[in-house]
Amino acid sequence: MKTALITGGSKGIGFGIAVELVQDGYAVAITGREPNQLKLSVDELNTLKPDHAIGIKADVRDFADQQEAVNQVLQKWGNLDVLIANAGIGHFSSIENLSDEQWHETIDTNLTGVYYSIKACLPALKKSKGYIITIASLAGTNFFANGSAYNASKFGLVGFTQAVMLDLRPFGIKVSTIMPGSVATYFNQHTPSPEDAWKIQPEDIGQLVVDMLHMNPRTLPSKIEVRPSMPK
Repeated sequence: MKTALITGGSKGIGFGIAVELVQDGYAVAITGREPNQLKLSVDELNTLKPDHAIGIKADVRDFADQQEAVNQVLQKWGNLDVLIANAGIGHFSSIENLSDEQWHETIDTNLTGVYYSIKACLPALKKSKGYIITIASLAGTNFFANGSAYNASKFGLVGFTQAVMLDLRPFGIKVSTIMPGSVATYFNQHTPSPEDAWKIQPEDIGQLVVDMLHMNPRTLPSKIEVRPSMPK
């Protein structure tokens, strides 16, 4: 059975990807910082296919946590085939008002956290000739006011992922980044509602991930921009 590790997988885009992967037959480990939310999400995933999901409390800003997450996947299923580096946060403020703490939390989570996740997964993914998918943003190519920290993290993530793609191709590892626009998630204290129907839905990103995993191995969609077809 193929397996996937999804950081920040207990809700939002990460959970949408987890649902689609489980339905496609993958065993999925989701990580997060909130044990109660992890349990709720794992229970829901296992109603789709029993014993196909586990939850791991982990913070992407802690390299030891990422190593332990990989160890738990290998202990449970013996292999790791896919890493979805999804965990992310956003602080939006003018540079004048942005705090040092907000800057570091954004960069440490959205950029350094992906670095830690990939480094921890790399030995297992080299064995499986696996796939790494990072979840960036259209904010990784389009800058905006009050976005200095978030833009920096996502611009950095896009460039980082493309360089890693070139580094790992010789090992048979595929690396892609997905850059979504407006998605109906809990990001930035937002609560999804019927008014978000025009936005990309988390399961849409999940469907995209599954489609990428089913592509012929000779083809690599290395950078994908995704946006609502009919913006509000």
